[in-house]
Amino acid sequence: MNRILVINPGSTSTKIAVFENDKLSVSEELSHSIEELDKYDKLMDQIDLRKKEVTDFIEKYGFKISDFDAIACRGGILPPLESGTYKVNEEMVDYLRNKTKIEHASNLAAVIGWELSENKIPVFITDPVSVDEFIPESRISGIPEIERKSLFHALNMKSVARRAAKELNKKYEECNFVIAHLGGGISIGAQEKGKMIDVNNANDEGPFSPERTGELPVGDLAKVAFSGKYDKKELKKRYVGKGGLVAYLGTNDLREAMKKAEKDDYAKKVVEAMAYQIAKEIGGMASVLKGKVDAILITGGMARNDKFIDMIKQRVSKIALIMLYPGSFEMEALAEGALRVLNNEEEPKEWKM
Repeated sequence: MNRILVINPGSTSTKIAVFENDKLSVSEELSHSIEELDKYDKLMDQIDLRKKEVTDFIEKYGFKISDFDAIACRGGILPPLESGTYKVNEEMVDYLRNKTKIEHASNLAAVIGWELSENKIPVFITDPVSVDEFIPESRISGIPEIERKSLFHALNMKSVARRAAKELNKKYEECNFVIAHLGGGISIGAQEKGKMIDVNNANDEGPFSPERTGELPVGDLAKVAFSGKYDKKELKKRYVGKGGLVAYLGTNDLREAMKKAEKDDYAKKVVEAMAYQIAKEIGGMASVLKGKVDAILITGGMARNDKFIDMIKQRVSKIALIMLYPGSFEMEALAEGALRVLNNEEEPKEWKM
């Protein structure tokens, strides 16, 4: 039996689990309030807070680090790389801690796992955020100096795509899906025959989300950037962390926003606008696939809210079959990736700059 510790930091939570082979043994999802996280200038400053949560979890359930055969971590924002399972090494940890150009909660995981392992047990990442399968057309932004980047919730989106293909009795490599991951950040992509050929960058593009602005009018954004009101860090925090529902309604919780929408017309308009923007992005990705869509897959935490999902369905149901996968399958996917390596079913990839 292989025992695997799984670590998955999100923008507003930390998920921790223990798997024995592919069976979940224990798990917890620890939530973080905006006030709790707001005191940290940089995401990497949260390392001690998040690592203590993992060690407290391990002790709570009577484990020691030496009891684990591997630690499986959510992959962070590395340079573009192919899909698969990678062994975490010192070079990767240094890159995530000191060199990555984009702050993202996933950057924390491998650093935490590496520090906990003390190089005594293997640490893996699977299908990190920076998996890149773009077609050439997807990279063109509109000006040569800026290239669109493939940054998305690859782990969960690819996991639900495999599940959907199985339910449709089709091979994963034969299916065309529009996949929408609706969480603290939103990724909506066009997956053609197993490859994510286009997807919005969840930090910079697409719909606004519970705490991110998504795309903004570039002219007005330039005016704000040069207004002198904000320095670079403050401006970035406003758009990634304090945007979206947080900016409009003061909450990053869709459930709270929906309650406000029942009583307040302004809140209702904001929630409906988020659903509208999500549906618009789904339609755009269907066009990337030339209308040949086996199904629209909707996953992530917001997929649990039936009323909100109905707002999206009303706009996209005629495009293709809609398949719901509420929540996230990232923990299972991480454990399965590590298990394939431990069982010698897959060779781990070595990461190098």
